[in-house]
Amino acid sequence: MNELKPVIIAGGSGTRLWPLSRSKYPKQFLSLCGEQTMLQQTIQRLNGLPFSTPTIICNVEHRFIVAEQLRQLNVDGATVLLEPFGRNTAPAIALAALEAIAKHTDPVLLVLAADHVLADLPAFHAAAIHGMGLAGNDQLVTFGIVPGYAETGYGYIKKGTPIGAHAFSVERFVEKPNHQTAVEYVNSGAYLWNSGMFMFKASVFLRELNLYRPDIYDACMQAWQHKTDNGDFTQISAELFASCPDDSIDCAVMEKTKFAAMVPLDAGWNNVGGFAALWAVNEKDQHGNVLPTDAYVSDSCNNYIHADKQLVALCGVENLVVVSTKDALLVTTREQSQHVKVLINKLKADQRSELELHREVYRPWGKYDSVDNGERFQVKRITVKPGAKLSVQMHHHRAEHWIVVSGTALVTIDDKKQYLTENQSVYIPATAVHALENRGKVPLELIEVQSGSYLGEDDIVRFEDRYGRV
Repeated sequence: MNELKPVIIAGGSGTRLWPLSRSKYPKQFLSLCGEQTMLQQTIQRLNGLPFSTPTIICNVEHRFIVAEQLRQLNVDGATVLLEPFGRNTAPAIALAALEAIAKHTDPVLLVLAADHVLADLPAFHAAAIHGMGLAGNDQLVTFGIVPGYAETGYGYIKKGTPIGAHAFSVERFVEKPNHQTAVEYVNSGAYLWNSGMFMFKASVFLRELNLYRPDIYDACMQAWQHKTDNGDFTQISAELFASCPDDSIDCAVMEKTKFAAMVPLDAGWNNVGGFAALWAVNEKDQHGNVLPTDAYVSDSCNNYIHADKQLVALCGVENLVVVSTKDALLVTTREQSQHVKVLINKLKADQRSELELHREVYRPWGKYDSVDNGERFQVKRITVKPGAKLSVQMHHHRAEHWIVVSGTALVTIDDKKQYLTENQSVYIPATAVHALENRGKVPLELIEVQSGSYLGEDDIVRFEDRYGRV
């Protein structure tokens, strides 16, 4: 049997879940359905399958988020493959296939999205094992979700002739239908939802891609051959990848190949494409409400509420979506929540920073929370992980005060080093070369007060950086 190599696609921005999901910290890295993030849940559901270390495909901007979430799971040896920009699923999988063949003989790739929910893991494992047999015989396998209702937000796959007892050839792929057509599909029993999960040998996928989309194959091959690998991340050539066409695996390969097979899957699948889906997959109270821990409810039902630390109170409302983050508030109905993308377009037109960044921003060394700001000042709460160090840097336009709240800070200012502990502070004038390090075993918490004529994050000149950002 061929080795099973998971490929987890962790791209995308999850705009329908704004303001929870944002382009610099999208939904696959959030804990939306339990304590673990969606990426971590995707990795964990592989347990029970005979798999090798996974390959994670993500945008270069998200590399440190992925690395930290892998560290939290104690996952060693995973390949983190960085795309300089998204070119859809066909090129992403091609790069993963090239990487797999370079490191293995010819593994079977199990391609999963990092932002899906699967409730029935035994059913998923059984379908995956069955798919391995088909993939080992050079079939390109997709997993069709047994539909529970007429959904217009998914693509469909029509069953062809049976392949053994638990699989079918693929007669055709169908784009998202209108409601009447979706009802007809579901009632016929011949159509399943397109899950976006696949399984095939790496060599077979590359062969079919080269046959039907040689332009994508050639561009990916060129970009892959000019990759850089620093041990933590594998980054392809941005210049060469820029010429790669944008196309999905469905359009590029699966709709054209003569070797497509489908394994039905009934495992409580959901792609969490909006707040209505998020309401559906989360635990509810006796009145159908999904609520934060600190909530009071009276005469209210079927609501989805998310709040960052605020007390939430509901009275006499139903079918609402209320999402309160530290810097944004969304109120809509479950029925209208798919139209959040209209708001996204308006935010984009006005160049609102809330579209990209949360108030709390994660960095490879820890995180910061922008507590307050004005025309010439900004206050941040900074958390530095044990053993982590910020880059050696300088600012042209701002000075900074650091006040240690807890832990011990090693501060360097123009080659002078000093340790600061709780309630101690230091002043860093503009243009001073400085660094901050936590050599302790507990997180370092401090308050940073910036003052100056310009406070943007791009006013940083880095001289040294252990995370490769110079």
